[in-house]
Amino acid sequence: MNRRRLLALATAAGALAPIAACSGNSRQVVAYTSVDQVFSEPVFRAFERQSGIRVRVVYDTEETKSTGVLNRLIAEAQNPQADVFWSGDPVRPFQLIRRNLVEPYISPESAGLPDAFKAADGTWTGFAARARVLMASRLAIGQDAPTPPRGVADLVSPRWRGQISIANPLYGTTTMHIGALFSIWGEERTRAYLVDLRGNGVRIASSNGEVKRLVAGGEVALGLTDSDDANEARREGADVSVIYPDQDELGTLVIPTSVVLMRGAQRPETARVLIDYLLSADVERQMAESAAHMPLREGVPTPSHVPSASQLRAMQVDYARVAEQIEAQQDWLRQWVGL
Repeated sequence: MNRRRLLALATAAGALAPIAACSGNSRQVVAYTSVDQVFSEPVFRAFERQSGIRVRVVYDTEETKSTGVLNRLIAEAQNPQADVFWSGDPVRPFQLIRRNLVEPYISPESAGLPDAFKAADGTWTGFAARARVLMASRLAIGQDAPTPPRGVADLVSPRWRGQISIANPLYGTTTMHIGALFSIWGEERTRAYLVDLRGNGVRIASSNGEVKRLVAGGEVALGLTDSDDANEARREGADVSVIYPDQDELGTLVIPTSVVLMRGAQRPETARVLIDYLLSADVERQMAESAAHMPLREGVPTPSHVPSASQLRAMQVDYARVAEQIEAQQDWLRQWVGL
């Protein structure tokens, strides 16, 4: 979004200041986010500088990624505190949508985003995506070793016994990845796959960041993690390669961040201004440069190591169905993890 439009929207929001001032809500907006603070905070601060609107932010933790602020939003349903939820994935918002906690809003900035990554009714809109990737340690595998696996199904091969790590599937994007497999492969095949994966000695890490550390240090050969974590490892000088899996059939799971307007928002006008800003091409560019997130719209410049989503064969998933599977499989996954 260009600066002129942003300032015009901010001015429009400011016109309601006398009403908002009565309740102490003038020229500010409250945002909850599960996007890493190191990446999301600069975006919020840039918005503040350009709009003059203060953003009060509640961030999530790495260990409870997406579930901490999500549970807080649900708990506050009768007395909403957040105006905007910027989710690290497109699935958690469905738990809010099903509880009637989201106010539809079709931002003018959403016009440039592919239909596959937004709701037609404006309940959620995706942008700035990550991908689920395989991160391979050249230290552990060796430079002249056979080709690493091409897809997630290959991880159950005896070749990789005891050499694989994934983050706890009860949290974060790993939950979404497993939910996507359930939605495409079905329950029987996916459960059998996970049982085989456990039998192959998979190491369950506390987070994607921990998976990155294990692979970068050569403690395991392969890690299933997010593209931003893998790119961070390369920036830090780790001797790793990044594989976008299943490019020949299943497709790589693309995980856009997403934004929703909370029903009952105390500051709806400034909330819409913030949403418009988050969905702008400029924020997709910022996220590509700082967090290695892939732009969803065409024409956004990216660093050489960051592809656009259109360059990948993406897994064809119904994000609403993935959300259903995440909830349906929680008890079974707890048993799988050992809780």
